[in-house]
Amino acid sequence: MTFTDHVRSGETMVTSSQGRAIRPWPERPAFLARWNAALRPCNDNPHANIDSGPASELDCLRGVLSPALLQAAEWRARELNIGADRVLIQWGVIDEEAYLWRLAAHLDIATETFAEIGRADSPLRDHQIPHAATFGLIPLRHNGELIWTLAPRLLASRMLCDLVARFPDVKPRTRMTSASSLQQFLMQQGGGALADAATNNLRQTFPTMSAAPSRQRGPLWWQRIERGAGVATLLLLPPAILPEAWSTTMALWFLAFCALRLVACFWPRSAAVQLARLPDSQLPVYTLIAALYREASAVAALLRAFEALDYPQEKLDVILVVEPNDLQTRAAIARLRPPPHVRVLIAPAVHPQTKPKALNCALPFARGSFVAVYDAEDRPEPGQLRAALDVFRSHGTDTACAQASLRIDNVTHSWLSRTFAAEYAGHFDVFLPGLAALGLPLPLGGSSNHFRTAVLREVGGWDPYNVTEDADLGFRLHRFGYRSISFASTTFEEAPITFGNWLRQRTRWMKGWVQTWQVHMRKPARLWREIGPGGFVTLNVIVGGNVLTALVYPILLYTLLAAILAAAFPKVAWLVPELPTPLHLAAITAGCASTIVVGLTGLVQRGQLRRGWIMALTPLYWLCLSIAAWRAVTQYVWAPYQWEKTMHGVAEREAPCAPDRTAATVVQPGLRATDSASGRWRLPRAFASG
Repeated sequence: MTFTDHVRSGETMVTSSQGRAIRPWPERPAFLARWNAALRPCNDNPHANIDSGPASELDCLRGVLSPALLQAAEWRARELNIGADRVLIQWGVIDEEAYLWRLAAHLDIATETFAEIGRADSPLRDHQIPHAATFGLIPLRHNGELIWTLAPRLLASRMLCDLVARFPDVKPRTRMTSASSLQQFLMQQGGGALADAATNNLRQTFPTMSAAPSRQRGPLWWQRIERGAGVATLLLLPPAILPEAWSTTMALWFLAFCALRLVACFWPRSAAVQLARLPDSQLPVYTLIAALYREASAVAALLRAFEALDYPQEKLDVILVVEPNDLQTRAAIARLRPPPHVRVLIAPAVHPQTKPKALNCALPFARGSFVAVYDAEDRPEPGQLRAALDVFRSHGTDTACAQASLRIDNVTHSWLSRTFAAEYAGHFDVFLPGLAALGLPLPLGGSSNHFRTAVLREVGGWDPYNVTEDADLGFRLHRFGYRSISFASTTFEEAPITFGNWLRQRTRWMKGWVQTWQVHMRKPARLWREIGPGGFVTLNVIVGGNVLTALVYPILLYTLLAAILAAAFPKVAWLVPELPTPLHLAAITAGCASTIVVGLTGLVQRGQLRRGWIMALTPLYWLCLSIAAWRAVTQYVWAPYQWEKTMHGVAEREAPCAPDRTAATVVQPGLRATDSASGRWRLPRAFASG
């Protein structure tokens, strides 16, 4: 039974989904058990009954706004199964704080600004602070009384009106506040608890699955020595003691890596199930999270991409997480004056400064039953959220993640970015769908991942100490018994065009794969039981193999060149220390061939075979990968948690395709205007100027 289940049932003792006891919240008045939807952090029931009752939450605005506007808001609220107050706030007709002030006056309930409230005024313990962010509800002590302060969402205002009418005695023990005021209070007064949860939740809950430094292994310098000794033992000792056995093992590993990629590439997969389009009333609230750092130039395009999504904005919950020292990005967001469903969170200024820590900071504040992660340069296709929901609808509840495809849309290219684009085509359109069809864990991409929010919280969120947090999370989900699915929707991204930018990004990925392999292989026997033989092989061959093959590639390449040199110039053959065996030749040939095959197959599926000529440079590209791998191993020893920033906005990109707006507009005079091409609702023109 989860925290939400206990709150819904009115119980005060809480346990996690894994059976661990959690200290309860302060005793709650019985009436709180009656307004489950007000406490519910999301709307995860596509078959929920639509509330057809009167929009009592608008009574406080009658005589203030025109009856036609209130009627339009009520109609739209019924269409979406949310409160009419949320519709008016989203339309920009009334500010949330102004609305709450009028509603409080109408109900004779006090409002809370937190101006004179400190951390000591809340009886919540530190580990309970994230729950206050999740449910939009916090208890406060005032003159010895316990006051429950609520930030209304969905139908909470309507239910509060109903409760006050039926139980007037709840008024003294209830206050209202805006979501922004509650967020600001929690970040300021409970910031330490939220920062600790963002950085240490996984380490404290599942310590063996965290890449965080061990507190029992001594100071940092000693842990660096340990890591260095471990790397040296794995990479240097075997070839020194058993050179022939080591070289044979590396060649076989190389071949296994190539074989699994080819098997996944050509493994048959079932056709996607075509489902009927969900009406807006059955759509859940969807949270979109973007962790931004030095992305001032990319924010406007990102928000435009979110604006173009085929999803009711009243049910979108966008969280932009920025670093406290990134004043340029914060200023850029402020200049854009984002709409009410876009919130800005300032990540805590604690170590490590990584993307997964920023995502963990946003997770308690997520209101949606589904969470999607995007990068600053992303341009998702307009229908991606609905396509992801179709994946969750057509698969069982054990499907926790849906991975969209990533596609490079650079116009200005270097040979690196062209190879990168072919690599992405093969990886996301061919390889990952094949792994999913095989039922194997997916090394997720860092963007366009769609999660069930409850599952994401259950498994501990992201590992803030893993710099390739996406791949790690894919394997952790599998260990908890959940599946990840790849689905056919595209997010357009920008590829690095300079070697330095590419090298920093690829070094970070390689270092994170080392961390992921090291974390999950701490207890191999337990991993085998939890993830199965297929998952065990996938971790070692794909995650470990990505790094290992890149590390040994120069050695295999050298043996091949040595053989060519010896054959061409027999007189200098004595300079070649050792000729390659057929196994070594097969390994390096298979490595390049598999990369070319997977890349070309992906380009064919995208209708871009004309760009396949770049795959002729695969041997050179692999040499660049080797440089990144050796650099990653060095960083893993000395700076394992350093996050090297990838610069965006340096390449010209293709213009995004505008969503289809050619269909006729359906209008009910005086009430609504619906764009039938996308299902998006627009404020009637008669009210737009007002």
